[in-house]
Amino acid sequence: MFKFVIAGTVAAFAAAKKHPIRSELVNELKGKVSWEVHEPETNPLRNMSREELLNLVGTNVEVESSIPATNGELPVGGLPTNFDPRDGSKWNKECIHPIRDQQQCGSCWAFGATEALSDRFCIAGKDVILAPQDPVSCDSWNFGCNGGYLSFVWSYLTSTGAVTEDCWPYSSGTGDSGTCRKTCTGSGQSWIKYKCKSSSTVHPTTVDAIKAELYANGPMEGGFTVYEDFMSYKSGVYYHVSGDQLGGHAIKVIGWGHDDASGLDYWLCANSWSASWGDNGFFKIKIGDSGINGQLYGCAPQVASEEFM
Repeated sequence: MFKFVIAGTVAAFAAAKKHPIRSELVNELKGKVSWEVHEPETNPLRNMSREELLNLVGTNVEVESSIPATNGELPVGGLPTNFDPRDGSKWNKECIHPIRDQQQCGSCWAFGATEALSDRFCIAGKDVILAPQDPVSCDSWNFGCNGGYLSFVWSYLTSTGAVTEDCWPYSSGTGDSGTCRKTCTGSGQSWIKYKCKSSSTVHPTTVDAIKAELYANGPMEGGFTVYEDFMSYKSGVYYHVSGDQLGGHAIKVIGWGHDDASGLDYWLCANSWSASWGDNGFFKIKIGDSGINGQLYGCAPQVASEEFM
């Protein structure tokens, strides 16, 4: 699995002899961070083993993407200091779909991508929930429950696309990537692939370009390096302070803001560890922290029904 930065292997986690969710680390964090730390006794991840926690991270963080960096134009009048599309001020707030749970499969790369594209389809007028199971089982450029590259999954969504969750419900929560299929699991459902428009994938890497893309077109998939302290995040603006590196992780980035209490600028993100983790499944991360600025992708949804295949 190792190509650029190791992610999604037991070997990476085995090097850490202590459990990532531990009182020793939490007590250290309390004296160093402005974000709220989850006590080990109430942390929803507390009963997982080190190996099970490793299954939550499955993204290979790319040093050099196969998709060139792109820049977006700032709107006339500039951008707001805070942008949270969940408030419905720009789009239908229902287009920011609910938090999901990847369970015991390193499929975050597939969740982040299909969730971001689902939101963009909704913003474009076609409200669908795309199936992460599709790329998990069928994207031969990636590695199913053993992780994947963000640029590769966006290439897959362009060339092949993904069916809906209703057509192919998620079944890899136990760690089995499953077998690629060509028909829906239920009867009477249409096998329709929802794709990115050809040559529309964007990969902004500057703060202004990322904000411009989010504001103009909707959520993107993002990736960053996960350290032990992230496992104990509860609320506030996360930034890495202490703990070993665990691997890469993919999420959905939906907006940004400035936190007056800490003085930090942040990206607003949706995780895929269920709504019991973090701030009801969401989290804020300091802009630029843990490599996140270099790992964002999105595309223009192919919305014309006659273009579906």
